[in-house]
Amino acid sequence: MTPHRGEVGVKRGGVQRGTAGQWLPFYLVLALIWGCSFLFINVGLESFTPAGVAFTRIAFGAITLIIISILTRTPILPRWSWKYVFVASMLWASIPWMLFGFGQQYVTSALAGIINGATPLMTLLAILIAFPEEKPTRQRIFGLTLGFLGILVVVGVWNLVTDGERSNLVGIGALVVAIACYGLAFPFARRYLSGTGTRPAPNPIALATGLMIGGLLVTGPVVLVTGVTREGLQDVSASSLWSLIALGVLGSGIAYVLNFVVVQRSDATTASTVTYLTPLVAVIVGALVLSERITWNEPVGALLVIAGAAIAQGLIQRRDQHDN
Repeated sequence: MTPHRGEVGVKRGGVQRGTAGQWLPFYLVLALIWGCSFLFINVGLESFTPAGVAFTRIAFGAITLIIISILTRTPILPRWSWKYVFVASMLWASIPWMLFGFGQQYVTSALAGIINGATPLMTLLAILIAFPEEKPTRQRIFGLTLGFLGILVVVGVWNLVTDGERSNLVGIGALVVAIACYGLAFPFARRYLSGTGTRPAPNPIALATGLMIGGLLVTGPVVLVTGVTREGLQDVSASSLWSLIALGVLGSGIAYVLNFVVVQRSDATTASTVTYLTPLVAVIVGALVLSERITWNEPVGALLVIAGAAIAQGLIQRRDQHDN
C-alpha cells in the first residue's frame, strides 16, 4: 500500500521525508514573501530607479546571506564555480530584477506576479532546448500550449491590439524577457552547478550568497549611469526604503533559506509548486494595499498558466495519459 504524502516516514528516492506539518508553514511563508515582492517593487519605484531597485535589494540580500553564512559556518564557494555562479547571477538576479523594476513602471504588481507565475513554462522550454535528451512529449506540448494561451489571456492581448496600449506592451515585454532569464537559469545551473563525479555541488547557502555578490558586480556599474534614486537620497521616502529592505532581506535573503528547508523536508517538486501560489498572493496584496483594479481576464488567465505548467511538469495527468 502506497503511503500518503502527509504520513510520517514517507520515503521519496530513498530519502526520509517529514510530515506536511514539518514543511508546510515554511512553504506558506515563502509563498507570502515572494508574492509580496511585486508590491515591494512598486513601492520602491516611487523613489528608486529600476536599476536602483535591483541594486538595493541585492545589496540587502547579500548582507543577509553573508550573516547567515557566518552563523551557519557555511564554506565559501569553490574556485571553479565562480564563473558559472556569475552567469547564473545574471540570469537569476541582476538582469531579471532590473527588468521587473523597469516593467512594473507600466503594469500593476498583480499583473507582474501573474506573469512571474509562468516561470515554470519558460523553464521547461529552456530545458527542452538545452537538453535534447528530454524529448517534448505530447503532455508537455499540451501543457506549454495551454500555458501560452493563459499568458495571452492574462495580458489581454485583444486590448493591446485594439487600444494600442504601447506602454503596457513595453512593460509586459520586459517581464516576459525577465522570466525567460529565469527559465534559462534553471537548466544552466543544472548543467554546471549541480555537481559531477569529480566536483560536488556547491553548498546552497554559499551559492545563494554568490548569486547576490555577482548581482552587485553587474548592477553596480549600471546604477553609476542611471543613478540609484530618482531624485536624491534626501528625497527617498521611508515607505520606498523599507520596501526595498524587506525585498532584500526577506525576498532575496531569508526566502532562500526557507526554500532550502522545504526542499529538505518535502522534495524539490513540492518546493517548486510555490510559484503557483505567488500570483494569488500578488493579486490579493495588490488589490488590498495598492487598490489595483483586477480585470476578469487576469485570474482566468492565471488559472490557465498554472494548469498548463502543472500539466507540463507532470503534476496533473491528462485523462488520455491515464487511459494509456
